[in-house]
Amino acid sequence: MTSVWIFAGVLVLPPAMTAILTATLYLHLGVRSWYRLQKTPVWRTTNNAAVLVLTSFASYGVLAMFGVHGMGGAIELGWAGAGVVGVTMLAHFVANALLVIPARNTIARTVKGLFGGPMDNMLELATLCLGALNALTLAIMPGLTVLVLPPLLILHRGVLVKQLEAAATTDAKTGVLNTAGWHNRAEVALARAQQQSRTFGTLMIDLDHFKRINDTYGHLAGDEVLRAVATAIASEVRERDLVGRFGGEEFVVLLPDIGEADVTAVAERIRIGISRLEVDVPETLRPTTIDDLSASIGVAMYPDAGGELQRLLDAADTALYTAKNNGRNRVVRVRDLGVAEQRLAS
Repeated sequence: MTSVWIFAGVLVLPPAMTAILTATLYLHLGVRSWYRLQKTPVWRTTNNAAVLVLTSFASYGVLAMFGVHGMGGAIELGWAGAGVVGVTMLAHFVANALLVIPARNTIARTVKGLFGGPMDNMLELATLCLGALNALTLAIMPGLTVLVLPPLLILHRGVLVKQLEAAATTDAKTGVLNTAGWHNRAEVALARAQQQSRTFGTLMIDLDHFKRINDTYGHLAGDEVLRAVATAIASEVRERDLVGRFGGEEFVVLLPDIGEADVTAVAERIRIGISRLEVDVPETLRPTTIDDLSASIGVAMYPDAGGELQRLLDAADTALYTAKNNGRNRVVRVRDLGVAEQRLAS
């Protein structure tokens, strides 16, 4: 929601004052949310504020290019001034999106991964629009600025609801879907596949000898491994694929609109990716790197292995334990099982 105030500052304040405004907003955030920010590195919050300051300076550059001095100058130009404000808003939006990319821990490979989904961008544009209206009221009739607060609070509440929904369906330890969240989305994917007569694949993934990691390095090290494995799985699938954690060291993936050969190839890539992981564990008394990870994976296809979600999961689970019983660190498909195992899966 900071864009409502920072973009308004760009249109009514000199650059130095907008930089001070940004610092003040983040200081207020730190005081208001100090408990939640205790686990957030200081450099990250500082970096966020710096990105917004640089974004604001880029917006000032656009205004200077058109020879417009803030909202007052735009009002004098009439419709041309409105166009300049619109261009400045667009520049602010693009500059912010580009400046934040180098600060990320990992750089996504897709447009959505880099710049967010449609709703994320619509939210940002909505806050920028409110910022422009805020600046307009400050320039013409400052008392009316209070009228910006009701829509801002409603927008903020909508964002909080979305965040709460995401938190309720996300596994806090790994960042992928939790059991309930995965089941809800998988049921939607199943209904879509049934309506459109399409196939999808289900993977059950279980880390081999995970208990040994906890016993040897401790549970904090085990948590680091789980996070690294979740990231490795997510990096090998598409954004629309569903990755979830079913508790412990077991993960599940649903791959819509894909054939069995491709599902098996994805499973094999995940298996290889996990085997290549090197997880640094600094929390232990002696910092170490865990690099002997492996996973067993069971593959089941809809509708061949079952027409209901639970039957698909049972089939994939049977294939998974066949992989474990046959030596671990391998991918097993349901159709490769023996007759007895197929009957158990169904």
